[in-house]
Amino acid sequence: MKGMKTLSQLNLKQLPLNFCKCGVTGWCLEVIFTSTESILRQDWRLMGQTSLLMFPIYGCGALLGPIGDLIDRWVNPGTGFTAKKADLAIRHGFLYMVLIFVAEYFAGSLLRGRGMCPWDYTGRNSNIDGLIRLDFAPLWFATGLLFEQITKKKGG
Repeated sequence: MKGMKTLSQLNLKQLPLNFCKCGVTGWCLEVIFTSTESILRQDWRLMGQTSLLMFPIYGCGALLGPIGDLIDRWVNPGTGFTAKKADLAIRHGFLYMVLIFVAEYFAGSLLRGRGMCPWDYTGRNSNIDGLIRLDFAPLWFATGLLFEQITKKKGG
């Protein structure tokens, strides 16, 4: 239990920095993604866009790693079993993908209720209420793993 308390304190100490890392990384990924969509429109200026409102939404990605660690301790209690890195990546990727979808839907609902939602997937493939797109699952899988890596303590 002592090790668990120390881990929690460390995560809280690193949370503001990790929040900023995920917020900025999310912004950059969104600008890159939206600029590549312009290729489909044959707009060779490759203009990307995001919203200031997205920073705190992406910043919440800082919580993914600690949630993944918590799930690992729940699934594999004790120290007798350690999962392979590839198995952890798959488990964490799917977990993070689902959490990102939930967060995107929840945040989008709140923002839409205030007339402030910067995205609307209405009319797009596999959208749910215009708030999430299920075809983005591989992107959220990878983004969750990226957030985990950039917030991981060095050497740990």
